[in-house]
Amino acid sequence: SLMASSKLASFGDVVGTNPTDATAALEKSGCKVTAFEAEGGKIEAKCTETASSKTWEVYIDPKTGAVVDMKNYD
Repeated sequence: SLMASSKLASFGDVVGTNPTDATAALEKSGCKVTAFEAEGGKIEAKCTETASSKTWEVYIDPKTGAVVDMKNYD
């Protein structure tokens, strides 16, 4: 639903430059983080959206802490 997706972190949101901060921000936005890895100069966080059970990959710029890309796998 639109209401659930509007809470989820989105492009340009600053979630944090390290896994601890980013996990807290993503979980606050309703996406439970299951994994972190470095990929292509970015931080990739895998998380499951609580409202919909959809799995997301959220790509974060480690310099700014901003979300630069998101992919949904469900």
